[in-house]
Amino acid sequence: MHDMVKGSNVALTALSENAGSVILSLSWVSPTGEGDADVSVLLLDANGKVRSDSDFYFYNNPVAADGSVQLLGKTPTESGDEDRISFDLTAVPSGIDRIVVAASRYGGAGFGELEDLKVTLADGGGESLLRFAIDDAGTVSAIIFGELYRRGGEWKFRAVGQGYDTGLAGLATDFGVDIEDDADAEQALNGAASNEQAGTAASVPAVEQEPQEPQASSGLVPAPRPPYDEVGTKKAARPRTAKKKVTVPTVARKSLADNESWKQARLFPVSVLKSDRDREMRATSVLLSVMAQVPEFGRRLTAAFGAPAGRMETYTEVSLPHGDTPRRPDGVIRVERAGKLWTALVETKTNGNDLKSDQVQAYMDIAARRGYEAVITLSNDVALEGSPLVDVKTDGRRKHKVALWHLSWAEVTHQAQMLIRHEGVGDKAHAWLLQELLYYLRHENSGCHGFQNMGSAWVPVRNGIDDETLCQGDSRALGVVESWERLIRQICLSLGGELGQKVLPVQRAKRGADPAARRSRLADQLCLDGRLQAEFRIEGAPGILALSADLRTAKLRTSIEIPAPEQGYPLTWAKRLIRRLAEAPADLHIETLVEGEPGGPRGTLERLRPEPANMLPKNNDTRITGFRLSLFIGMGSGRGNAESGFIRSVDDAVHRFYTSVVVHLDRPTPRQASDLLNAGS
Repeated sequence: MHDMVKGSNVALTALSENAGSVILSLSWVSPTGEGDADVSVLLLDANGKVRSDSDFYFYNNPVAADGSVQLLGKTPTESGDEDRISFDLTAVPSGIDRIVVAASRYGGAGFGELEDLKVTLADGGGESLLRFAIDDAGTVSAIIFGELYRRGGEWKFRAVGQGYDTGLAGLATDFGVDIEDDADAEQALNGAASNEQAGTAASVPAVEQEPQEPQASSGLVPAPRPPYDEVGTKKAARPRTAKKKVTVPTVARKSLADNESWKQARLFPVSVLKSDRDREMRATSVLLSVMAQVPEFGRRLTAAFGAPAGRMETYTEVSLPHGDTPRRPDGVIRVERAGKLWTALVETKTNGNDLKSDQVQAYMDIAARRGYEAVITLSNDVALEGSPLVDVKTDGRRKHKVALWHLSWAEVTHQAQMLIRHEGVGDKAHAWLLQELLYYLRHENSGCHGFQNMGSAWVPVRNGIDDETLCQGDSRALGVVESWERLIRQICLSLGGELGQKVLPVQRAKRGADPAARRSRLADQLCLDGRLQAEFRIEGAPGILALSADLRTAKLRTSIEIPAPEQGYPLTWAKRLIRRLAEAPADLHIETLVEGEPGGPRGTLERLRPEPANMLPKNNDTRITGFRLSLFIGMGSGRGNAESGFIRSVDDAVHRFYTSVVVHLDRPTPRQASDLLNAGS
């Protein structure tokens, strides 16, 4: 990988022969786990200005109509998450000379509060080409990380690292984006600072998709997205499109069947599936056909793999020559754009079956010989950085490089949920197809159930912790930590798909950014205290959701810490909290957090309901900083996904805590919203 310094530049063709499409990633780590930024992209002409508002891409205008730019959003990684942007450089209009990639913070936050700021760039084959680390961010609230620009008919990348004290407003103005000169716009641009003065939440303007003009017309720099929906506040607008988006109704229509025994006809039947091979063939055909027929869905799954935006066709059971015996990959994806083809072979596994290295290796060799761009593996497992699911060898003598990507069934389900239930698709037929796909994926007979096995090390590690014979450095503990990490990532996908909000793992900076070293430390800690721990950042929640699995006591603990209100009286806070938790479980534990002390008054909701004053410290001078809410349930013992299994119990614990406790809490105030929404990587 090419390491860059501030101000340096490099031609992409000097780093890769497959640089027609690239994935650019921005990442950072928050020491507190509560800090983030919004990514934006500006397309500039020869004068260094946007041609119109449609050349400005951000969370509410994430995709270029020509496919040249697509903001892929935040993706969970080993260090928390990263923002990824897909660029099809072959589709960038000829009038564009530069592409600026920036990020901005709100609520008076600066980039100096974050650590390990960096930008990385990978080619269409998934190979990491360059890295640029920013270590002098200071207090600026907006930064240009880097830019792609044309020189002599080829694309280059420049490491910029330029900060703006005036935030996104100053950055956008410099590049020709017009800012409305009214109070609302000023409040939106100044974030929480203006909110404190005006006492209202910043609204979220939508960038209009207007025809391209030589000069930028009236536009707005986006304010941070408010994840709350209370009386008097505005919900974040969805990305604008030419047509109204179609989503599934929240309430199902009344059935016309005579009785419940009647089964509705399904587009993708599952009753005839008898063997693993049947499940693999059916699942591959179902998924690839929907990808080809619903462009929004197909593009969403392939953009992260370096595929261009174009006409997609998919195939199953294709026979390809390979030595004496032809190989038959489960599927093939082909995307055509401007006369060029992007091709990926697909190898599918269902029902928890493992991918086979020899199969994947054969497909990698075939793809290299035939000039295909990628091999995509699809299974219930979840891939982790630095811990590949299959080991393959690459022939360094071949100039053509093939990327190996992995997709979990949980991610497929997540993307379908986000489109059909929250963001919407272009027409009713597409909505119906996605609904049928979701029904199929969730059916117990489909075999597409996501990560469902903690591995062979699970029982020995549990027994070793129970009888205190598990020693630090035991490789089996590392295996359990890796399985735990896969489970956490899957829970983020499933809960995020249900809520239509970002749910991401929180990674503290003190745990380190190197995946292997961090997992090794967590494995040693597991041997010492017998606990697996994780944290979730849920968009719109008033705090970080914490999860702890104590293998010594076989108990799962889910908890959240909420800050004390900035105004009012402690007894009023206590009474309001009890009222908000009227529908919460009676065995919910509530602990009052006090300044300078390890813990304050505590009790169950059942005992505190009659007398909320018992939540207050006896010393009236003691300052209350917040409240910790916790639920404890028994932990499943089995390594699998059965009713009595560990995986099922963890998934149920997180979902139960969110739906029975977190949803009843007060949404963040406007000032908290910009801070908590942007909770850290």
